[in-house]
Amino acid sequence: MLKAGPVWALGAMSGTSLDGVDAAMLLTDGTRIHEFGPSAFRPYSPAEQATLRAALGTWPDDPRADAAAEVVENAHAELLSRFDNVDLVGFHGQTLAHDPGGRGTHQAGNGAILAEVLGLPVVWDFRSDDVRLGGQGAPLAPFYHFALARRLGADPVVFLNLGGVGNLTWANPALAEPQLAGALFAFDTGPANAPINDLMQRRLGLPHDQNGALAALGTPDEAVVADFLRHPYFFRMAPKSLDRDAFSALAQAVEPLSDSDAAATLTAAAAAAVTAGLPHLPAVPSLVLATGGGRHNRSLMQALSTRLPCRVAPVEEAGFDGDMLEAQAFAHLAVRVARGLPTSCPGTTGVAAAVGGGQITTPA
Repeated sequence: MLKAGPVWALGAMSGTSLDGVDAAMLLTDGTRIHEFGPSAFRPYSPAEQATLRAALGTWPDDPRADAAAEVVENAHAELLSRFDNVDLVGFHGQTLAHDPGGRGTHQAGNGAILAEVLGLPVVWDFRSDDVRLGGQGAPLAPFYHFALARRLGADPVVFLNLGGVGNLTWANPALAEPQLAGALFAFDTGPANAPINDLMQRRLGLPHDQNGALAALGTPDEAVVADFLRHPYFFRMAPKSLDRDAFSALAQAVEPLSDSDAAATLTAAAAAAVTAGLPHLPAVPSLVLATGGGRHNRSLMQALSTRLPCRVAPVEEAGFDGDMLEAQAFAHLAVRVARGLPTSCPGTTGVAAAVGGGQITTPA
């Protein structure tokens, strides 16, 4: 039984960029953020990345998914065991396949194994209940974004997470609870880092375009970007979500281009996808706070500043840690699950009513 009041939760996130595991502690009661705690990062080795990459698109009945789950569980156990004074763990796992309305959603990694290894209660499988009830199962960070917006006490603000897939959250802190109508609106914008990372890995054997340096040397092929924006996804009403590889045609379209022009084109496409999402918002924001690894990509941030009709700044400008924000989100969500509070709602995943997802496993 979780004690009353604020507790120290340890959240972990292994994102679609496949770079490694982020872990961060948060003192929270599931509603308010009381204090930010220590954090750490554990990179995946090239061999581990290869195992995870080989399992993308697989479901639990595939041996490649079993191999990926073992990588995910071992990496998380190694990293999370470094933390002390933890009351509860939020374990997201590694998304291998995401097909809401079809086969569902698949995050590799068994929280029950982590609970036994760590000797701590673990909240996991955050997305399945939302998908079963008709939601997109993503994005889930918006309920944490709302808590951050309340901490800022500002006007409505947009959080833009630039991970493997991009997603944004409109948060209105004037409302008291995140599940209230008008408090949150969120959706996946389109591909962000994933196509760029895949290009760098495939052509140059590098994990990513460091600081957007290669893209800065190239020229975007605007015809490819324009064709990319004709994808049916951009004409669907939000909320909506994506699988990591939903835009595989984009990778094929840049194959004839030089390395630098291909990187510049994929970077421009990621920014254009965000711009295409703005009409879905209640109003054009005055400020977009960028989080996730993509905010380190200067070419991507420049492309966003050029294409968006508002100011774009890294989330550090508001005093937050953009590298650990997703991990902190799953610490916050874990406490909400343990307290029986919702973790998604119609404005974030399109689910019919507010849903509290996740299952809790306590060590034997």
